[in-house]
Amino acid sequence: MKTSRRLFLSGASALAASVIAGGASAQNVVDDILKAAGRGNWDDTFDARATGRGKVASTLPIFSPQTISYTEQAIAQYQDIVSRGGWEQVPATKKLKLGVIDPDVVPLRKRLMVSGDLPQSAGFSESFDSYVDAAVKRFQARHGLPEDGVLGKYSYLAMNVAAQTRLGQLETNLGRLREKVGTLGDRYVLVNIPAAQIEAVENGRVVLRHTAIVGKIDRQTPIVNSKINEIIVNPYWNAPVSIVRKDIIPLMRKDPDYLKNSNIRLFAPDGSEVDPMTIDWSTEEAAKYRFRQDPGTGNAMASVKINFPSPDGVYMHDTPQQSLFGKLLRFDSSGCVRVQNVRDLVTWILRDTPGWDRQHFEAAIKTGESQPVAVTNPVPVHFLYVSAWSTGDGVAQFRDDVYGWDGVDELQITSSL
Repeated sequence: MKTSRRLFLSGASALAASVIAGGASAQNVVDDILKAAGRGNWDDTFDARATGRGKVASTLPIFSPQTISYTEQAIAQYQDIVSRGGWEQVPATKKLKLGVIDPDVVPLRKRLMVSGDLPQSAGFSESFDSYVDAAVKRFQARHGLPEDGVLGKYSYLAMNVAAQTRLGQLETNLGRLREKVGTLGDRYVLVNIPAAQIEAVENGRVVLRHTAIVGKIDRQTPIVNSKINEIIVNPYWNAPVSIVRKDIIPLMRKDPDYLKNSNIRLFAPDGSEVDPMTIDWSTEEAAKYRFRQDPGTGNAMASVKINFPSPDGVYMHDTPQQSLFGKLLRFDSSGCVRVQNVRDLVTWILRDTPGWDRQHFEAAIKTGESQPVAVTNPVPVHFLYVSAWSTGDGVAQFRDDVYGWDGVDELQITSSL
């Protein structure tokens, strides 16, 4: 900011000098510029003040006694907001961002003030200045949205959920937190389904956090409480019957070479390999066969699979489609969980397994050969559903209730798009 100020003042001085030649006062010119409605802020401390209610990022696990306490505080905060009439809707007709001057910035400022993202001292200017930019980014971080400071459709939808509805969401999820806190162990992996995020937790703090891809609305990731007991390096992929019926059979009808090009082999119940060209793909005859994809770069699980007992047969894995992790809506799997930077997580899981440090793990991947690894100390893994919580004073976190388990249509933002 100081460099920008020097450049500005130097430019203003040059402008003033040119105006003096025409008989005007340099000081008046500079004063006019500094007082202009769209000038932005020149206060070096705006970032600290705009986010003074607490940083959104935290190493506090979602399932911790402190999170319960902070969530109870958030409920009290939102009860107060509701008792005061909640917040007004922000007009969702324009892409507001830094530098814009527009009357709609005024209701935006009011909305951000009510939720504690923008300090009252920022005022009610029509200018989308650096205070508003920092506040919007804080709001976006609390709602799991890209922190770009731009008001688009997703940010508007999240912002215009009624305060009473957000209060109810916090109350519903407080019950989920209370049910599980203290039961997960000292070292565990958590998949929070609506946040599409993974926490590796140890001794009361998050040591790793990973972006995830979870199940589609019509192929939901189930609740799981198990223990990771096996890592498979360069895994074979056996397609579930659901994927065979919904995906592979229709693809084979369009492209008879799909299985061959995808390195997927077909096996009969007795274990013998079957030529795909002998199957009648106009029927669902193929569903009685086993579809197995060879290890390799195109494998659906890429380099690694994380196994654990599960009645639903789900697991965690790598993926060749790394671009999916950059999507805002990461509900794209058939129920299993894809993990970004999965090798970091696997290294942490195998920490106590002799002979499987990061260097050996990476070398095993390079061989291209499938290899199962038994985890010496199985790590608890939990797939749970929490769409609202708080990890700090004034830091109420909200996510899309993607599967509708909170019971309020307004919270299912994904299905409304």
